[in-house]
Amino acid sequence: MSLRKKIADSPKVNRAIEGLFAAYVRFAFRTSRWTRSGFEEMDACVRRGEPVIFVLWHQRLIMAPYLFDTSLGRICALTSSARAGRLAGQILVRLGFETIPMSSHKRHVALSREVLRRTKEGCSIGIAADGPRGPARISSTVPIVWARMTGCRVFTVAFAEKKVIRLPTWDRQMLPLPFSRGVLMCQEWTDEVPKKPSDEDVEALRQSLEASLDKITDTADSAAGRSSGNSKEQHP
Repeated sequence: MSLRKKIADSPKVNRAIEGLFAAYVRFAFRTSRWTRSGFEEMDACVRRGEPVIFVLWHQRLIMAPYLFDTSLGRICALTSSARAGRLAGQILVRLGFETIPMSSHKRHVALSREVLRRTKEGCSIGIAADGPRGPARISSTVPIVWARMTGCRVFTVAFAEKKVIRLPTWDRQMLPLPFSRGVLMCQEWTDEVPKKPSDEDVEALRQSLEASLDKITDTADSAAGRSSGNSKEQHP
C-alpha cells in the first residue's frame, strides 16, 4: 500500500479533516447573515413526528445540516461508502445528521429495509438527487423510489451565497464563506407517486423532481445575487 493511501485511510487523519471541515462550516454559518424561507410546512411535519424526504443537489450538500432543523427531529443522509463519501458522511454526523452508507456491494433490498426501518422510527431521509458520482444536476430515480416505498412527503431544498468557495470535485461542491449573506430555501414537491408506477411514470416523475430542484436552486442563487447562467451550470 502506498504512503498516500495509508494516509488517506488513516482514521486519525480522517477525524482531523472531518473536524476541520465541520468547524469551518459552523464558523461560516454563524458569522454570516441568512434568510430562511419556505420551511414552515417541512418543519411542521418533522415537529409532528412525520418523517419527510429531503432532497437537494450534491453541490449544496455541505449546508444540509442548516437546511434541516435537527432540533425538531432526526434525519439520516444516504452517503457513499467510498472514501470521499465516508468523509462527507462523518462531517454531516458532526453537524447533527445520521447516515446510511450506500454500497455497490449492498443489496438494494437490504438498503430499502433500512430506509423503511428508519422512517418507521420517525427519522427523515436526506438524499442528494445526483449523488454520489453524478452527472451533476441530473436526478436519479432514488428519491422517487423512496417516496413510493415510504409514502413520505418530499421537500426540495437549496442554499446559496453570492460568493462561495468551489472545490475541484465533479459537481464543483460549494462551501459557504464567513462574514457573508446567503439564503436557505425549501419547497414541497407535490407530484403524486403511484404505488405501482410504470417506467414511463417513473421517468416523468424523475424529470419533474429534477426541474423542481433546478428551480429552487436557481431561485436561491438569484436571491443571493448569484448568476448561474442557466439551470444547468457548466461543470468541468
